[in-house]
Amino acid sequence: MEEDRRTHSPELSEQSACGCREEHAGTMEKARREMPPIEKLYDLSELFKVFGDTTRIRILWALSEGEMCVCDLAELLDMGQSAVSHQLRLLRQSRLVRCRREGKSSVYALDDDHVQKIFQLGMSHIEELR
Repeated sequence: MEEDRRTHSPELSEQSACGCREEHAGTMEKARREMPPIEKLYDLSELFKVFGDTTRIRILWALSEGEMCVCDLAELLDMGQSAVSHQLRLLRQSRLVRCRREGKSSVYALDDDHVQKIFQLGMSHIEELR
């Protein structure tokens, strides 16, 4: 009965009209089984949004070279310390950078190797497109 409803659904009938639905049935079923819960996909989407700002990308690039304090990042990027601090706060909230105190200064670094890998893969991808 359940299968009858699926095959007689108007929206599925339209999809079947393309003629390739059966060809991709295995892929569709695997995607259906393997797809993470929507909440995790939402979190992933939010993470990628953080990468959607050039200033944050520049900060990540700089930190991929090693630890830096806010004043060094501000000088390197030719920006005010408060603007850099704001971006660092967003990067910390997304767990892309971490911070440690060193005297009166806060020193920032990439949070872990995953961040470096995401960054390197992204760069590799855009360089491949050129």
